[in-house]
Amino acid sequence: MDVKTTMSGPVDLPPPMFEPAPVAGCDVCAVLKRDRETARSKGDLSKVTDCNVEMRSHHLADGR
Repeated sequence: MDVKTTMSGPVDLPPPMFEPAPVAGCDVCAVLKRDRETARSKGDLSKVTDCNVEMRSHHLADGR
């Protein structure tokens, strides 16, 4: 029985995305920006990412 004992090659990841800027006058963006800043100050980078994802996507639902 042949058993592979070497590791596979490296995984190629895309470059990190830039953080989205809040849309002026959007209350949701303002809250997400505040939450993102609070999370970053606490070192909660998972929450920072969650806020970025939501900020990028919430306007897609209403066509903005």
